[in-house]
Amino acid sequence: MADSATAAQKCLQSFDRSLVEGPVGAAVWKLAWPTMLQNIIAGLQGVVDHVLVGNLIGYTANAAIGVSWQIFLIVIVFMASLFTGQAVLVARFVGANEPDKVNRTVYQAFLTAMAMYLFIMAPVGYFASPLLLDMVNAAPEVKALALPFLRINFVFAIGMMLFFMLSSALRAAGDARTPLFLGVSMTVLNLLLNLVLIPKFGTAGSAMGTVLAAGIVSIVAIVLVFRGQLVIRFSKDMDFRPDWAVIRSLFRFGLPTGVQGIAMNVAGVLLLRFIGSLEQSAAAQAAYAIGYTELFSLITWTSVGLMGATATVAGQNLGAGHPERAIAGVHAASRIGLSVAAIVGSAFVIAPELLLGIFGATEPEVTRLGVQLLRYLAVSGFFITIALTYNGGLQGTGDTRSPLFITLASQIAIPLGMCTAIQWVRPLEAHDIWLAIVLGHVTRGLLTFLRFRQGKWRQIRVELDSART
Repeated sequence: MADSATAAQKCLQSFDRSLVEGPVGAAVWKLAWPTMLQNIIAGLQGVVDHVLVGNLIGYTANAAIGVSWQIFLIVIVFMASLFTGQAVLVARFVGANEPDKVNRTVYQAFLTAMAMYLFIMAPVGYFASPLLLDMVNAAPEVKALALPFLRINFVFAIGMMLFFMLSSALRAAGDARTPLFLGVSMTVLNLLLNLVLIPKFGTAGSAMGTVLAAGIVSIVAIVLVFRGQLVIRFSKDMDFRPDWAVIRSLFRFGLPTGVQGIAMNVAGVLLLRFIGSLEQSAAAQAAYAIGYTELFSLITWTSVGLMGATATVAGQNLGAGHPERAIAGVHAASRIGLSVAAIVGSAFVIAPELLLGIFGATEPEVTRLGVQLLRYLAVSGFFITIALTYNGGLQGTGDTRSPLFITLASQIAIPLGMCTAIQWVRPLEAHDIWLAIVLGHVTRGLLTFLRFRQGKWRQIRVELDSART
């Protein structure tokens, strides 16, 4: 009993209380910059992959990786939905100084992730890959390159899942630097592996490098957790049986986010289907993969980092009884994100051909469509930043349902409805799809901002049932 109390006290002392007691702007930045940097570096790794395959194989390889990632994200986002629930619980319990509940929550998320991977993700993903590629109208030459890439990611995705799980838990507990170290290590290792594997195995080599790097780094992270060297701590004495009180809470808060993620990525897949129906489908898919999936990620991944910071600051401060600090934190994060969106968007307008040329996208049709898309995305960047930062404030306080309904309206009803309506009247053109993307982002940003301002998240309670006996 004494040993347990001592362990709990040590864990308590490791929590960073400046997030609920110090200057809120500094707290947001302290959490945000490591995650922003990590996401940018990870995004640049994806850029390097596209540069390699685009120059070594051709733009069909860019299209293959872009299409595959859009499909893969549908599954990985849903599988990772419990990590959002985990983050909500961890942030609240850290804010309330309840370390036992923190460790209990993360351990059950770890066991649940392992079970979901073994019994759902790997087997279903492998056999469903050909059908999924057919659903997006992938051209035959694109499908041939995409199928091995997609299957490798599905079957060996456990490392990536565990990395996301532990990174989410550590950030929610106030430690953003360890995920940065792990993420940069994974990215550097991935890059080195891909430089060797892509020239030999093409798109399959890119997938091999990703799963190997994620697996190695995740093993190291799990070892550190079991050794008690991180703010989250596991013990060999922990019970391997499912704790349904925790699991229910994980999915109570996480499932709406998982459905939201599925909705967003299904919308992306259906947009790819519309793109696949264009006259120059392969060129348009390549432009989309480079412009939206890679270059636009300089804005989205930065905003995702800010979203994680706002979720942690909002959740911890609400748990500590300081809702006004939660509001101030979200506002501070949005200002940072808008500054980044302005800088990156300016580059999209000033030098689009240069950016596309880095990927070997020198085909006239790919360049034309890519330049056109980047100009639309320069506007989208401001609204997706608002959407993600205020979405973090909602999710961090436990309001994970509102973002789901906002996503259904903004990412599905508006863009897909617009493309469908245009097809009824005349043949669809690429600029119609680009405009639909922008309108969806505008709607999402405005609705998320207004929902957060309503303040209904103040009344959300986060509790666990009694511990299992």
